[in-house]
Amino acid sequence: MTAWLVRILPDLRRRDVNNDLADPDRLHKRMMMLVPDEMGEQARAQTGVLFRVEDTRNGLQLLVQSTTKPDLSRLPDGYGEIAMRELDGLLTRLKPGALVHYRIAANPSKRLGRNAGPKAGKIEALRGAAAEEWWVARAAANGLAVSTVSSQSQQDIRAKGTIRHAVVRFDGSAVVTDPEALRAAVVQGIGRGKAYGCGLLSLALAPR
Repeated sequence: MTAWLVRILPDLRRRDVNNDLADPDRLHKRMMMLVPDEMGEQARAQTGVLFRVEDTRNGLQLLVQSTTKPDLSRLPDGYGEIAMRELDGLLTRLKPGALVHYRIAANPSKRLGRNAGPKAGKIEALRGAAAEEWWVARAAANGLAVSTVSSQSQQDIRAKGTIRHAVVRFDGSAVVTDPEALRAAVVQGIGRGKAYGCGLLSLALAPR
């Protein structure tokens, strides 16, 4: 199982960078530039492209992950400061009982049942404690027993004025219970909205 992670510190003085960050569809297309064009309609799934936009101490950064080695030359010259690394080492060190720190920006949601009346069948975004419960359950299903969790609502992903995905970022620590399932979750992502910056699970092994 192979994956690459690219970190981009975008040059916020550039018009194309700001246009990308302001438009979910443009940003999706820009991230997909890192992988081959000839992948067909399911290109994102086939190449495992996941990404996340986040604020850090060093400023805004874009994290992009792919199971196909990204071609960094396909980004515009000067788009930002770029670094890339393979994740094989991390993935192979995920063993049962290992303690990890995690971060994921996800779209916690549930489909409403028949008792919801006219809203039955619709997708409802979750926030607060309900969102954290969603994450703990999803993590457990993907080989991760959550020890601590903090959640922070992020800016909704909108396209043409319509909310596509409500985003919550989860941070905390957890214990690996099923390494194979967890590796699959890292590579494939978790939840809805993967094409628009949700689902990328970042892990770091905690020192014992």
